[in-house]
Amino acid sequence: MATVLSVSGSPSASSRTNRLLRHLDTRLAAQGHQVIPLDIRTIPAEALLGADFKHPAIVEATELFARADGVVVGTPVYKASYSGVLKALLDLLPQYALAGKTVLPLATGGTTAHVLAIDYALRPVLSSMGAAHIVQGWFTLDKDITVQEDGTLTVAPAATEALAQVVDQFSTALGRTPLPAAASRAA
Repeated sequence: MATVLSVSGSPSASSRTNRLLRHLDTRLAAQGHQVIPLDIRTIPAEALLGADFKHPAIVEATELFARADGVVVGTPVYKASYSGVLKALLDLLPQYALAGKTVLPLATGGTTAHVLAIDYALRPVLSSMGAAHIVQGWFTLDKDITVQEDGTLTVAPAATEALAQVVDQFSTALGRTPLPAAASRAA
């Protein structure tokens, strides 16, 4: 069983990015992984912005990265790049915090004009941090993610299929067998 750290780089508690990540966490857990969610927005701003490496929340986040076999990094795209809170945390981690780890980059945004943010903004940073393997990421349009009044998440069918494929590739890279095809439709 692999330990997966699922990092939400959204500054908003009700964001589509955060909800999508937690939805995908369920799929990873069903594949036998231990999934640990990390919502960066819960780390005190003074620790992030003040670069307080010794703050207990920063120390804990660093330890979570160290324990993980794989890391899912999800971010909304702002100004053609990943979020500032994600940048702040990545800057406080050790230079090679992703050494030996498999990483799945995910992004959400309002327009396909930002689809390359994963490859041109996020992937180079993840690579510079020593990631052993960065699997194919995925960009999901905001319009393809709907939160119902009861809090349940609905993802458009085409996006569901694509997300299932990238999550399964990530799981395979971690050494786990993906869910059967019938279960893939539930992602």
